[in-house]
Amino acid sequence: MKQIIILFILWIVMFPTTIKAQSWETIQHSGQYLWGMGYGSTVTEADNNALADLISKIATHVQSDFQQEESETTNGNKTDQQSYVRNRVQTYSQATLTNAERLVLKNEPDAQVGRYILKTEIRRLFESRQKKAIDMVRSALRAEEAGKADDALRNYYWALALVRSLQYPNEAIFKDDDGNSHLLMTWIPEQMNHVFDDLKVSVVQRKGDDVDLSIAYRGKRVSSVDYTYFDGRDWSAINSAKDGAGVLELARGNQSTKYQLKFEYEYLSEAHIDKEVEAVLRVLSGRAMRKAYTTVDAATVTGEAFTTQESFTQTDASILKAPTSTAAMQAKDYDRAVNSALNAIRNKSITGVEQYFTAEGLDIFQRLVFQYGTARIIGSPQITFYSNDGGEVTARGAKVAFSFKSGIRKSFVEDLVFTFNATGKIDNVAFGLGKTAEDDILNKGVWSESARKVLMAFLENYKTAYALKRLDYINTIFDDDAVIIVANVAKRAQSSLTDGQRYQDNKIIKYNRYSKDQYLKNLSRCFSANEFINIRFANNDVVKLGKGGETYGIQISQDYYSSSYGDKGYLFLEVDVNDPKQPIIKVRTWQPEKDPNFGLYGPGDFK
Repeated sequence: MKQIIILFILWIVMFPTTIKAQSWETIQHSGQYLWGMGYGSTVTEADNNALADLISKIATHVQSDFQQEESETTNGNKTDQQSYVRNRVQTYSQATLTNAERLVLKNEPDAQVGRYILKTEIRRLFESRQKKAIDMVRSALRAEEAGKADDALRNYYWALALVRSLQYPNEAIFKDDDGNSHLLMTWIPEQMNHVFDDLKVSVVQRKGDDVDLSIAYRGKRVSSVDYTYFDGRDWSAINSAKDGAGVLELARGNQSTKYQLKFEYEYLSEAHIDKEVEAVLRVLSGRAMRKAYTTVDAATVTGEAFTTQESFTQTDASILKAPTSTAAMQAKDYDRAVNSALNAIRNKSITGVEQYFTAEGLDIFQRLVFQYGTARIIGSPQITFYSNDGGEVTARGAKVAFSFKSGIRKSFVEDLVFTFNATGKIDNVAFGLGKTAEDDILNKGVWSESARKVLMAFLENYKTAYALKRLDYINTIFDDDAVIIVANVAKRAQSSLTDGQRYQDNKIIKYNRYSKDQYLKNLSRCFSANEFINIRFANNDVVKLGKGGETYGIQISQDYYSSSYGDKGYLFLEVDVNDPKQPIIKVRTWQPEKDPNFGLYGPGDFK
């Protein structure tokens, strides 16, 4: 009996291995699968080796049908052709080859892993990538309409890279809204060249080694565009222009009057936000776009002054006027205070301007213009003043460039917004929204003027708080029971999905819910790890909710940059502004892209 029990136990222990071995043998000999085998001291090492073996076999399987770009010359060399195919198939190994199943045939420390995929699934890999490229093309077209040349160029180029990696790149077709069909391999470069052609750069002024630029797109100030330039010694890191304003910081002693500039379109440093794109860009050779280069001639200085005044109309905000001599004196006082603050930036000293600020306002001003980065006034600001509720006054119209010593971005252009309290002191300084984001709020004519101003000020203070790493302020604007959801791209687990995870293009978008304390702790670590943080908003969709009085849902496209990281995604905020002095965030969600099942988080998801 004892022997029978021992044999039974041994059979139970060995049974899973027996089943796996039989399954693996079937997979190897059925003819329906492509498979790879890997060995290693750990399961992870064995799995990576099995995946590499599988990739090699997929490359061999599709090689005879794999079309080759004209620019990729192999001169009939079989080895080069195999390398060409393998390089492209390898881009699926970590990014999208997630429908390759795994069997652990032998456990650690002498691990053995098998990876396999149905042959019928191979074509679906390429079809999924083509669909993604088309989605990026549509995003690029929307960005063009919004004047966001940076988003348009990035989406076009990344889509082109995905198409180039397809099995049949010369068969990838895009059908536009008018029903016209376009061959993506040739049409995307044409579209990018149209964007480059429509970007015009002129010099506003040059002071010493600093040059102020005006950049237009299709005859209007570009909403946003990125560029690098040759400073006389080397090419710069990426610079970001906003609402038509850009800068050059030349090497000392550079007396040239013509400057070579290149509009950014590859965005290699941001590719990590999409692992599939990152894998493709790492493998493929770059595609040179000659029209991305332009020469800026300082001999034709425009002298144009930058101002945000065009963003507002009389119906959007009440412009201060001077019906009496007393009011006229007050207006002059406001103007004197702002000009003194701007001179402090120019002189890099706050001496003499303290009298115009409250203690808190002065602290924010110092941190913003003397600690955030190297600040410089662009052009000749034309300041316009607007009255707010409670006797407050807002001053707009100053554009400032902030440059940094390190990181993937060299400079940003921001609008400075000064807010005076009822006693005439500057009580707050913030980064203004871009014109697109401003218009989205100010054009909501069905809302009260007060509500629109409060919402705009809230978003300006929100983005500025992240730039200044003001955890104290951020703590005050989040409700203690706020719903905070942050999405990130996770590797697909081999087991079934758990709650809070959704498939998206063969990857998982994992939605993590945090308490307020957890979120602030994570934010604190992020602040400590970065020299700077910059947030930009665009394409707002703001709705008034049918609950809680003055409560609004804000769905907004967010560009996030730090000294070591950059991403783009969608932010949703549910904000209670019943107390205009203390807006409270009830819900905050962030997701990198639209979910295929429910799209974007919005007001209807949190009732």
